[in-house]
Amino acid sequence: MGDFEEPVRIPVTSVFDLHSVPPREVGAVVEAYLEEARRLGLKALRIIHGRGIGVQREMVRSVLARTEFVQSFHDAPAEAGGWGATVVTLR
Repeated sequence: MGDFEEPVRIPVTSVFDLHSVPPREVGAVVEAYLEEARRLGLKALRIIHGRGIGVQREMVRSVLARTEFVQSFHDAPAEAGGWGATVVTLR
C-alpha cells in the first residue's frame, strides 16, 4: 500500500471554485467537473478561477473550448465575479 491520501470528494453544484485546486491539476479537475455536472443534468455552470494574471482562466477556457458538450462560455456578469469567473452553458 502507498501512503497517498484518499481523494477529496467534492459535491458537484452549479458553482465550482478553483481556488483550492493546485494549478497543475486545474485542467484535469475541470474536465472531471464538467463530466459530473453533465451526468447530473446541470446546464448552467459558473467556474470561479480568480482574476490574477489570467493563467487559470486560460486553462479553464482551453478545456471548455475542446469539450464537445459545452455549448458556450463567457465572463460572468460583474456581480457574479466578472472576468474572475466563467459562465458555462452545457448542451
